[in-house]
Amino acid sequence: MKISAEQIASVLGGEIVGNPAVEVSTLSKIEEGKEGSISFLSNPKYNHYIYTTKASVVIVSNTFEAEAAIEATLIKVEDAYKAFSKLLEYYNQVKLMKSGIEQPSVISEGVTYGDDLYLGSFSYVGKNTKIGNNVKIYPNTFVGDNVVIGDDTILFAGVRVYSETVIGNNCTVHAGTIVGSDGFGFAPNEDGTYTKVPQIGNVVIEDFVEIGSGTTIDRATLGSTIIRKGVKLDNQIQVAHNVEIGENTVIASQTGIAGSTKIGKQCMIGGQVGIVGHLVIGDNVKIQAQSGVTKNLESNTAVQGSPALGHGDFLKSYSHFRNLPKIVDELNKVKKESK
Repeated sequence: MKISAEQIASVLGGEIVGNPAVEVSTLSKIEEGKEGSISFLSNPKYNHYIYTTKASVVIVSNTFEAEAAIEATLIKVEDAYKAFSKLLEYYNQVKLMKSGIEQPSVISEGVTYGDDLYLGSFSYVGKNTKIGNNVKIYPNTFVGDNVVIGDDTILFAGVRVYSETVIGNNCTVHAGTIVGSDGFGFAPNEDGTYTKVPQIGNVVIEDFVEIGSGTTIDRATLGSTIIRKGVKLDNQIQVAHNVEIGENTVIASQTGIAGSTKIGKQCMIGGQVGIVGHLVIGDNVKIQAQSGVTKNLESNTAVQGSPALGHGDFLKSYSHFRNLPKIVDELNKVKKESK
């Protein structure tokens, strides 16, 4: 898709310096700009690139003053970085602006859906599922029976949504994610075997949630596994049965959360964190990467380590650990001198 500098300026509310009719079809870094691309300049240390870039259009801040001739058309805005972010959002919306039902695909009995549905080829929608307006379901996606999907939600290719799942409005679920698979519930028998405990709950995902690729969210044994409004989950995260994650909490890749743990609002959890089951983690908690959480955490705390300690205590302990050989040598020296 090609778009002119004039059209871009109207979207961003910017002023054109150069040719308003020049068209671009892709985005680029200013140092890698090619003809037909648009870039931006916000950091002064990159100023020299604007005189050599091959980008056709460059977004700059109003304060920028050229010191030599510039081939590119400029769009002057109040804040170049924010304007380029706005353009990326606009570009993404246009790119994802699909509608229609591709074939082959299956829409089962009792399904209802709103306006502007996009259903990619080789997708399956189960019985009595309810789909809102402007929902995009990309190819090779499975949606089970009795699922509810809200308005403006996107399921990218290869997503699996098991039966009874509820997904809210303005959610994004990236490729390969599985929502609603069975929780890890097995009862041990006297002979060493295990009997599966039926998992008959569901998963509820509230509005404005984004879930990265390859993440798995298990259905509850009873009740619901709940992902509250505004939560952002990275790629390859495991959320076990009956977990609840509070509003606007963000969790980085490869974190695992065991069953029935409750995580509060506005928490920040680093990558490769392990959290055992049946814990309560308060609001505004920060858990550093690779920590192992084995006990409840109060609101407004920061922890690190495995098992996790208070962040300040961990740094002090680690400082001593690094000096351990020196400390041991000094102790041995004292012992010899005392004999």
